[in-house]
Amino acid sequence: MGKQAFDEIMGTPGDTTARPELAALGKWIEDTPNAELRRRQEAAETTFRQLGITFAVYGENEAAERIIPFDIVPRVFLHDEWTRLSEGLVQRVEAINAFLNDIYGERRILKEGILPEDLVLGNAQFRPEIAGIRPPHGVWAHICGIDLVRTGPDDFFVLEDNARTPSGVSYMLENREAMLRLCPELFREFRVAAVDSYPDLLLETMKSVAPHGTGSNPTCVLLTPGHYNSAYYEHSFLADSMGIELVEAADLVVDDDVVWMRTIAGRVKVDVIYRRIDDDYLDPLVFRPDSALGVPGLIAAYAAGNVAIMNAPGNGIADDKAIYSYMPDIVKFYSGGECKLRNVETWRCREPQALKYVLDNLEDVVVKLVDGSGGYGMLVGPTASKQEIEDFRAALIAEPHRYIAQPTLALSTVPTMAKGGLSPRHVDFRPFVLSGAKGVQVVPGGLTRVALKEGSLVVNSSQGGGTKDSFVLMADQSQRMNAGGMTQTMGGMTQTLASQSLGAQTSGGNS
Repeated sequence: MGKQAFDEIMGTPGDTTARPELAALGKWIEDTPNAELRRRQEAAETTFRQLGITFAVYGENEAAERIIPFDIVPRVFLHDEWTRLSEGLVQRVEAINAFLNDIYGERRILKEGILPEDLVLGNAQFRPEIAGIRPPHGVWAHICGIDLVRTGPDDFFVLEDNARTPSGVSYMLENREAMLRLCPELFREFRVAAVDSYPDLLLETMKSVAPHGTGSNPTCVLLTPGHYNSAYYEHSFLADSMGIELVEAADLVVDDDVVWMRTIAGRVKVDVIYRRIDDDYLDPLVFRPDSALGVPGLIAAYAAGNVAIMNAPGNGIADDKAIYSYMPDIVKFYSGGECKLRNVETWRCREPQALKYVLDNLEDVVVKLVDGSGGYGMLVGPTASKQEIEDFRAALIAEPHRYIAQPTLALSTVPTMAKGGLSPRHVDFRPFVLSGAKGVQVVPGGLTRVALKEGSLVVNSSQGGGTKDSFVLMADQSQRMNAGGMTQTMGGMTQTLASQSLGAQTSGGNS
C-alpha cells in the first residue's frame, strides 16, 4: 500500500523531490542527517516521558502505560487545503448538533424517513433517558474530533465522527511545543498557525454554554474517572491549562437539583462540567447503578437546566458507525446543501445485500463494530490471517447489525523515522472543532496519527501508533525574523518565537 499511496510531502510515489509548495521542507529533510533527526526525536520523547505523557496499550503484558511515540517530521496542510477542510468541518459539526437536537426532540428526520427509526431508537448509544431535555443554548456536541483520511492531492474523506469524549488534543499541544523547541528553523521558514491558545478557546466555549442567569464568571470543572484512566494525563493537562478544578465523583454532590463542589472553604456551585466519563457511568441513578465513577443526581440537575455538561449525555448516537454511513443525508437534511466532506464508501452489514458483498470480499475490506473505538473490534482484510477472517465471518453472520465495512483505502503517507531511516508511513488526522453559544470554531491544527509499522493502516495510539505535529500554513508566507522574534496569529490564536532563544535551542539541541 505504501508504494501506491500519495505522499503528502513528496507527491507522486517514487518522487525524490518535494511538492513545489513544500520545497523548503523537502530541503530540510534532505539536509538534516538521519542521526540528527533521530537525536531530536529522542529528546522530545524523553521530555514526554518526564512529563508523564502516557497512554495505555491494551492487551500487552509488559507495560500498562507508555508514551505515544513522536515523529520529528511534521505533516503540513497548505492554506487553501485547510480552508476547504474547515468549511466542511463546520458544516458537519453543525449538522451533528442539529441531528442530536432533533432525535432527542421532535425527530423530524425519522418522521420524514431519512433514517430508519429502529437504527436510531433501537441503538445502544441512543439514551431515551435524555429525550426531551434541552442543553443550555441548544449545544450538544461542544467538542468534536472528526477523523479524516487523505488519498490524493485533493481527496479528503471523513473516516469517523467522535462526539462523545474525543481525546488527543493534549498531544497536539505537546507535539507543537516540542517542534518549536527542537526544530525552530521550520517556523522561520513557514508561517504556521498557532495552536497553543486552545485551552483558552475551550474555556471560553465552556463559559459560553453556562446555564442562563449564571453570571459573567461561571464555575467550570473537568470531571475525570481518575488516574487509572488511560487519558488521565490529558484530563489533568487541560484542567491545569484552563485554570479550572480537576474533579472526581467524590468531589461533587447534587442537592436540590444543583451541583456543588466540595472544597476546604465549603461548597461551591458548579455551572459547567467538561466530563471525560462515558454515559454509562455518569449518573448511577439514571444509567449503570453500579457506577462508582458518576455523580448521583447529575442528570436531574442537567434536566432542570442548572448545569451544562460537555459533551451532552446521549451524544454517542452521533458517532455510531452505522449512523455515520447516513451522514451525507443528515448533513443535507439539516443544512440544505451537499456534504462538503465526503464519507468513505460504507456497507451496512444489517442490509442483506451489503452483508453478502462483505462476506464475499472479507480479504479486501475493513470491518468495524458500529460502536467500536480505539482500533478494537476491527478487521483489516488485506493484512489479516485466515483465522482472523474466518472469526469475523462467523461474527458477521451471527450479528450483522453490529458491523459496517469499508474499502481498504490507500491512505496518504508522510516520511517517518524508522529503524533504517526515513520511510513513508500511513497517517490520518483528527482536527478539533469547538461549538459554543457564539458558534463553531475549528482549531488550526490537530492530531496527526501515524501507523509506525511498515504497510500498516492502523494508526490508533491504543494499537501502538505514533503522532506527528500538524502544520497549518497561513495565507501569507512572506515573513522575516527580527530581533524581537516572530509572532503568528490565526483565528484569535497567537504564538511568539523569540529569535534569541531559538538560536540557543538550536545549538543546545536538548529538550
